Amino acid sequence: MQPSSCDTFVALPPSAEGQRIIFGKNSDRPCDEVQEVVYFPAADYEGGAKVECTYIEIEQVAHTYAVVLSRPAWLWGAEMGANEHQVCIGNEAVWGRESADDDEALLGMDLVRLGLERADTAEKAVDVITELLEKYGQGGSCMECQSGFTYHNSFLISDRKEAWLLETSGKYWAAERVEAGHRNISNEYSITTKIDKEHPEMREYAQSKGWWNGKTQFNFSAVYSYATTGRIEASGSRYCEGKKMLENSNGHITAEKMMNILRDKDSGINMEGMFMTTGSMVSVIPKDPALPGVHYFTATPDPERSVFKPFIFVNNINELKETTSPSYGLDDPVKKQPRFQSKPNRKHELFVKHEVVAAIIDSYEDRGKKITESMRKLENEKMTQMEEILSHGFQEPESLVNLYSSCVKEELEMYSKK
Repeated sequence: MQPSSCDTFVALPPSAEGQRIIFGKNSDRPCDEVQEVVYFPAADYEGGAKVECTYIEIEQVAHTYAVVLSRPAWLWGAEMGANEHQVCIGNEAVWGRESADDDEALLGMDLVRLGLERADTAEKAVDVITELLEKYGQGGSCMECQSGFTYHNSFLISDRKEAWLLETSGKYWAAERVEAGHRNISNEYSITTKIDKEHPEMREYAQSKGWWNGKTQFNFSAVYSYATTGRIEASGSRYCEGKKMLENSNGHITAEKMMNILRDKDSGINMEGMFMTTGSMVSVIPKDPALPGVHYFTATPDPERSVFKPFIFVNNINELKETTSPSYGLDDPVKKQPRFQSKPNRKHELFVKHEVVAAIIDSYEDRGKKITESMRKLENEKMTQMEEILSHGFQEPESLVNLYSSCVKEELEMYSKK
């Protein structure tokens, strides 16, 4: 399986338009995988409580924050998401000199969710993830099969004031603070000599392996990457194209422009094939703490043929039933040993309808064009409504309790009519 998955972006003032931070990610996964969008409220736990992640059980904390997640339906963690404090996280698969471990530990996707549940700032999320990495390690199959597809992880993390890039190799890591401008990551290391936090033994380990002589300026990417980069050539191309698109909109990056970047197929950012874009996210976070953040999720493959639907954190949000996949509990083949002996049907209601619509778009040009136009109309209507909230806030939080679900229902009704 060739490493080809995911691109994550962030734009801060002055690159982003207005006093806002724009975060975006495409989750590129196996083409037959279902991605769901789910919400978990804040919760309190007794001392000694445990939490069952995808493969291993770890200690729970006393309090977890409310989170909204876009995740492959078979696992516990998430490809991307946000929490009630407007922290956003997306992860990328990365490969380097250190081999990725087949032994079951925390997946990078587990670390995304744990970071969101436990950190109220981007910098704290860096600390949470690296502490968990040190204690439990990362490893295990990253696909719902026995292929042994494993990787290390990099993370792009943002909040209301800044962003952090965190790159890992086994338990070793480096982190870079981004306080202005824009940044994107793909499936390769990109932290060079600007390192704001690091594993205390990261340089010593590299020197012991003969990757660094201990005298020249330390460059994390150069030291920990493959000596040859042929394996990650495709990600390098996507990274360059993504960076170019951010630069072309520099100073004027908005949610709409971020969505356009995620929809771009010529660059490979909107991926097609055995690996494809199975879910997308764009978040708009005002720097003003009095204003809410708006998080848009597709919950369906191919953002070009999907609707970005808004979510806002308020109290008493209901379960996002239309984008929640069936649960199989302890009977899930992922939970049984040996794992992955079969694949149950994980399609949620929106996925099922969208699958039919995507086939129509592929097969009937005129009908497909009309459906796509209806998708954009619905999306634009919601974005216009959200712009008012992003600029002025809201008076009645109860009116937003079912915001995402009601948008999904409108999308389903539109498909039924078409």
